[in-house]
Amino acid sequence: MEGSPYGPNWFGRGMERFEVKRGLIKSMSGNAGLAKLATEYFDDVEVDSDGVFVASFAILKSVTAHYTEDDKLQVDVEQMSGDQLTDFLSADGGRKEAMESRVRWSNFLDNATGYSAKQRGDKAKEGAKKIAKSKSAMSMARKFMEISTSVSDEKKEMAEQLIAEIQQKLDEGNGTRAFSLSEKLNKLFN
Repeated sequence: MEGSPYGPNWFGRGMERFEVKRGLIKSMSGNAGLAKLATEYFDDVEVDSDGVFVASFAILKSVTAHYTEDDKLQVDVEQMSGDQLTDFLSADGGRKEAMESRVRWSNFLDNATGYSAKQRGDKAKEGAKKIAKSKSAMSMARKFMEISTSVSDEKKEMAEQLIAEIQQKLDEGNGTRAFSLSEKLNKLFN
């Protein structure tokens, strides 16, 4: 299966979070609208009291998704693998159904996020850069405080507070806020 578009990793692994175009969640009526959208692409859609839906289609054994409080789309996909996938693909029409799974998944993400696959990729790269820059700013600030003799205790305390806030935002998965706080941290020493 190596190199095959049906390989075990083409959907990604585990839980993923996607940026959502501003205003889309409100216009879709939140998780209720997301679950309704899911019925257009998947089978056996079930929604819990929190608005989280679980569905399936062909090689997608389980698709779980919802909008988060910080306006992201959080999804968890479990795909067939091993003998089960091999048997499915070998069955009459199996490859066509597998390809249809891929198309439905992609179209669902397009509509649930308001972004195309390329735009989602660009947003993910942008988010990764913000996280990397935030981590770098924390490291540089700590190193600067360690080697500098001219940094006041007050400034060090302010820096440590900002570093703690940045780390908290990173832990929450909020790279955008972490990045804006890291810019404040950088300005503190300029």
